[in-house]
Amino acid sequence: MNKRIIKNTDLEIAPINFGGNVFGWTLDEKQSFEILDQFTEAGFNFIDTADTYAWWVNGTGGQSEAIIGKWLKERKNRENVVIATKVGSETKEHGFDVSKKHILKSVDESLQRLGTDYIDLYYTHFDDNVTPIEETLSAYDEIIKAGKVRYIAASNVSPERLIESFEVAEKNNFPKYVALQPHYNLVERENFETKYAPLVDKYDLSVFPYWSLAAGFLTGKYKNRC
Repeated sequence: MNKRIIKNTDLEIAPINFGGNVFGWTLDEKQSFEILDQFTEAGFNFIDTADTYAWWVNGTGGQSEAIIGKWLKERKNRENVVIATKVGSETKEHGFDVSKKHILKSVDESLQRLGTDYIDLYYTHFDDNVTPIEETLSAYDEIIKAGKVRYIAASNVSPERLIESFEVAEKNNFPKYVALQPHYNLVERENFETKYAPLVDKYDLSVFPYWSLAAGFLTGKYKNRC
């Protein structure tokens, strides 16, 4: 299978990223192992999750990372896969949070659940729009230098805060985002194409859309009665 490099990194990935928000939610551990096995046996190697998946089930999340961690341990294949996870989302215990304190705590918890020494790609899952960007990026700088994270990326960050993040990173020699994970598909196009696509070009970002099948709508599984 032809692979490609995530821009401004040495991460080599197959062209489909598997989203793990279903693990511990609609798929139990056995089913999750089966689909991960099928995914990697087909030649794919890029797995995406978040520290709070699936918080809507148990209030706190962590199930998805824990299942992936058990699978990595049993299959002994950590070096063969690229793992992306995220920080900053809400749970029933706390709101959106990208403070330094929260990031430093959360990354260690993610590493423990995943059973790994490092995370390949670490996303700002949701921006809290309160924490100074200098604080967030300084936390990322610290965990990258500690070897806990290799590269950082952004998901639900406003265009204005995304621009500021690059300006702050340049000024302070902090790490820069290498990828963007926007809500984008054939149904939901305008926001990305008008507000984010120019920034993707300007900052040379890789793009990994979420809800690329519009939560299943584009698969044709939803039918009207007409």
